Amino acid sequence: MKVESVETRHCDAGWREYHFVKLTAADGVAGWSEYDEDFGSPGVTAAIEYLGPRLVGQDGSDHERIYAELFCATRPSAGGVVGQALGAIENALLDAKAKTLGVPCYALLGGKLRDRVRLYWSHCATWRINHPEFYKPAITSLDGVRSIGGEVRDVGFTALKTNVFEYGDGTARGWRPGFGTPFEPGRNVERSTLRQLRAHLEALREGAGPEIDILLDLNFNCATEGYLKILRELADFELFWVEIDTRNPRALAHIRQQGGRPISSCETLIGLRSFLPYFESEAVDVAIIDAVWNGVWQSLKIAACADAYEVNVAPHNFYGHLATMMNAHFAAAVPNLRIMEIDVDRIPWDSELFTCEPPIENGHLVVPDSPGWGTEPDERALAARPRNPSQAARRFG
Repeated sequence: MKVESVETRHCDAGWREYHFVKLTAADGVAGWSEYDEDFGSPGVTAAIEYLGPRLVGQDGSDHERIYAELFCATRPSAGGVVGQALGAIENALLDAKAKTLGVPCYALLGGKLRDRVRLYWSHCATWRINHPEFYKPAITSLDGVRSIGGEVRDVGFTALKTNVFEYGDGTARGWRPGFGTPFEPGRNVERSTLRQLRAHLEALREGAGPEIDILLDLNFNCATEGYLKILRELADFELFWVEIDTRNPRALAHIRQQGGRPISSCETLIGLRSFLPYFESEAVDVAIIDAVWNGVWQSLKIAACADAYEVNVAPHNFYGHLATMMNAHFAAAVPNLRIMEIDVDRIPWDSELFTCEPPIENGHLVVPDSPGWGTEPDERALAARPRNPSQAARRFG
C-alpha cells in the first residue's frame, strides 16, 4: 500500500468547519480521517500539509513506524497542534489499511468487544442556546430546557450532558469564562450563577424524568475553588459525572476527594505521557480520550494504561459523522469503556456530506462491519459547501 498523496479537504459546518485528511494509495484506495481546527487548534492543516510529503512512496500499512518517524521529526514541539496533525495522519492510514485488507478498522485494534456502544446526548440544550440559527427549536428559557429533556427520553437515549447557563430578560446564554464568555479571567463563580445552574439542571431532570443519567460539563470555566463551590451547591443532585478540565492533576485529585462526585477529565490531553500524571494522582474516575486528536492507535495505548490504573475511558466526540464512526471503532475495541459522547443536534446538511450516517438505535451506536471506518466524506458535497470565512468569529461553541 504505497502512499501516493496526502491532502486536506474542508467544508462549511455552520458555526464551524469540518476538516478531513484524504490519503491516497498508488492502487487508488483512499483513507480518510476527520480532524478539527475550531476547538482551540488553529494551524492543524498547515502541520498536516507540511508532514504529508514525508509519507509519499512509503508503505502506508506500517502506520506505527510512520507515526514514530513523524514524531521524531517534530519532537521539539510534540503535542498541541503538531500532535493533532500526527493523529489525523495516523487515522487516515488506519482507514486505508483496513480498506486494503477488506476489514473494519476495529479488526486492526484487536477486534470488537461489543456490537453496540451506549451514547450520551452531548451539548443537550447547549447548541440550541448558543447557536439557535442552526439548531431548532431555539431555547431561550427553562421551558425549552424541560422540553429538550423530554425529547432525550422520547427518542430512546438514556443519558445527556449539558453545560452552565444564565437566564434573564427572555434570553439564555452560556456561562463560559474559561473561553472568554464572559471575559472574567479569574473564572470566579458567583451565587447567581450557582442558582441558575441548579435551576437549569432541575428543569432538565423534570423534563427527562428520573431514569435518564445527567452529566455536567464544567470545561475550563473555574479555578479549583469554583469547582468545589459548584460541587457543594449540587451535593444533593444526582449526577452521572462532573467533567472538569484543569492542567493541574493534583488540583483535580483534591477536587475529586472533596467533591464526592465521579470526575471525568483529560479530553484536551495529547500523548500517553500527558495522561500519566492524572492516573498517578488518582485524579479521575473516567479519562476522556480524544481519538481524533491523538489518533485511534495511540488512543488504544492510553486506554490500556488507564485500565492498568482501574480507570475507564470515554471518547471525546463532538465533530462530524466521520469522527463519530472513528470513535465507534475505538469504543468497540477497548475493554474499559464507560460511555460515548455524540451530538444529536446536527446542522441541516450533515447527512449530505458523508456516505453513511452513524447507525443509532435506542441511544446506542451499532458498530459498523463495513471496511474502514464505515463512512467517508462525499467530495462533491464538500465542494458544494465551501468554507465560510464569515463564521470565523463564532468557532468556539
